[in-house]
Amino acid sequence: MNCDTIGANAGTVWTVLNDAEAMGTKQLKKAAKLKDKELFAAIGWLAREGKLMIDVDPEDPKELIITLERN
Repeated sequence: MNCDTIGANAGTVWTVLNDAEAMGTKQLKKAAKLKDKELFAAIGWLAREGKLMIDVDPEDPKELIITLERN
């Protein structure tokens, strides 16, 4: 996996999240059609750019809830 692939996957994740209010990582992985490593690299890319809010799901502490930062 290289930076171009991670950037493209980040664009996919952003597009999916832009159409949803918030998503858990399991749901986001399925909607974006990415593998775990691809998803989390893309989330890291977007988080570093300050484009995401990441919270722990109170009902399932192993699940993260991802939301686009709407400035």
